[in-house]
Amino acid sequence: MAFDPSTLKFDDRGLIPVIAQEAATGEVLMLAWMNADAVARTLETGRVTYWSRSRRTFWVKGETSGHVQRLVELRVDCDRDCLLVLVEQTGPACHTNRRSCFFTGIRDGEETELMRPEPG
Repeated sequence: MAFDPSTLKFDDRGLIPVIAQEAATGEVLMLAWMNADAVARTLETGRVTYWSRSRRTFWVKGETSGHVQRLVELRVDCDRDCLLVLVEQTGPACHTNRRSCFFTGIRDGEETELMRPEPG
């Protein structure tokens, strides 16, 4: 069955949340947003393209940083209101220069930094 993006459930801003996960390891890298055009661009180019809510423009991951996400597979959740992109991540995924945006853990009620920024 061919994928029909019109079956996705976008919010009232026309956006859908997207979780990026490293395909090889299963590591969760980040959460971002896509609109219908970003989904189409990602599928067409193989370069993960998000919608920047703050800049109100497309954001091709790694376009300026070189920390590219190459699409391996796009998955749709059971409610069709969230996407998972399995990617090959080059360099850090987080704008803080960490591998993952999820670098803070809560342990025994205390925030703990789980990873440091990568050098460079």
